[in-house]
Amino acid sequence: MIELENVSKQFGAQLAVDRLSVQVPAGEIYGLLGRNGAGKSTAIGMMLGQVWPTSGNLRVCGHCVLSERHLALRKVGAIFESPAFYDYLSGYRNLQILSAYTARTDARRIREVVDWVGLGSRAHSKVRTYSHGMRARLALAQALLPNPELLILDEPSDGLDPEGIHEMRLTILRLHRELGLTILLSSHLLNEVEQLCTRICVLNQGAKIFEGNLAETRRNGKWVRLKTTDWDQATRQLAEQGLISTHRERRLVALADGVDIPRIVRALVASGMEVHEITPEEESLETFYLNLMDRGGAASTHPTSSPSPSS
Repeated sequence: MIELENVSKQFGAQLAVDRLSVQVPAGEIYGLLGRNGAGKSTAIGMMLGQVWPTSGNLRVCGHCVLSERHLALRKVGAIFESPAFYDYLSGYRNLQILSAYTARTDARRIREVVDWVGLGSRAHSKVRTYSHGMRARLALAQALLPNPELLILDEPSDGLDPEGIHEMRLTILRLHRELGLTILLSSHLLNEVEQLCTRICVLNQGAKIFEGNLAETRRNGKWVRLKTTDWDQATRQLAEQGLISTHRERRLVALADGVDIPRIVRALVASGMEVHEITPEEESLETFYLNLMDRGGAASTHPTSSPSPSS
């Protein structure tokens, strides 16, 4: 649905996006992650034809965004940056006006999308009476007007309270499940990305430093949660025997290459220490992301993986 090949964007002396190659297959919920200024919004702007790339090729829905923008975006809905509405008009009237900018939408379709996002009872209220969460749902309704196959969402939960974040997550999952939409979203909320996305791409200073299935971020067979009678003595002995490479937080040890949990248990018991708990630690997306950034976001540390045709 989305193909970026060696896409770069330079604003004067600043390189905002650096030779970015990304593929988003149909049917996925794909997450775009990175710090503020990492290039996420610039990349999305180029996908939507609102930012012109300095170099590279972009295809959306099978069409070149640069030469066939109308065809490329015909089946695309988007929330990009901060959607603006007429506060003195109703949500329904806003949707009528906004749809007229692209392709006029009949009343049935407007009512349908209003119901989809849960605004049915407030559709005819003035937007100035809407909460932040209701404005977010109105923005999503606008993105659904063209009956899209691809939905691009730039920080869809930005500024929402916990209840609003929860509702937005459920709505996105329902759109994906029931309408079969392909969804690309950028977000700072790593917990939301972890619950929504099947695949992620991490950007740092405009460059891709990781791309892969979400499951790959949890592959961390070396970290083990350990609780014993004497943490300091245990970690010292295990390190001296070459069984662990490091430890952290007085609860986690990293196993040395070729070492398994039974070997750790045997070593501790042989030293007269009781083992109260020892279990593999599954790395969260937040931990993976923060570790990746702490190491400078070097691509050599976490090589990017190529999308498989079936993913």
